[in-house]
Amino acid sequence: MAPSTAGAITLNINGEKHTLPVDHRTTLLDALRERLDLTGTKKGCDHGQCGACTVLLDGRRAVSCLQLAVAAEGREITTIEGVADGERLHPVQQAFLDLDGYQCGYCTPGQICSAIAVIEEHAAGWPSAVTGDVRPEAGAPPLSAEEIRERMSGNLCRCGAYVAIVQAVARAAEVEAEAADADADADAEEAA
Repeated sequence: MAPSTAGAITLNINGEKHTLPVDHRTTLLDALRERLDLTGTKKGCDHGQCGACTVLLDGRRAVSCLQLAVAAEGREITTIEGVADGERLHPVQQAFLDLDGYQCGYCTPGQICSAIAVIEEHAAGWPSAVTGDVRPEAGAPPLSAEEIRERMSGNLCRCGAYVAIVQAVARAAEVEAEAADADADADAEEAA
């Protein structure tokens, strides 16, 4: 008797658990879109080259077209539908809206998920391919346009909204840094 190629899995998506039967060869992208109707994540190239299907797995970006759904079991999956805080947009979403960081909008969900991870990676001091000094004691480099372009290079925009995308990522990074500073100041006052 041949082993089964299907089974039930439980995915933790946007803070909610979803149990569904899947073929073990089902990609996370197809499970999200076709089984759970979370259609914000887009199918672009289906080869991991365009970034339209980018989601966050445990806070790190991943192209969901190359991720098997069974391999995502037990991990925290965040799609574009889960980045806002209720009615309040995530700072990256707000920056994309304010600075027109989209044209047709097809790549925008993947761009936003990538940008969220880019900002967190940068804040944690992760270097990129264009970072001049990669020594840990050097700290995070300035989040320049060159840094943003390199860090977002896995996401393609066929409309060419790259200038506005870079501006939106930079603005969102500033907003998040200001919020982190305000939280640190409040914690220091509370401790005193």
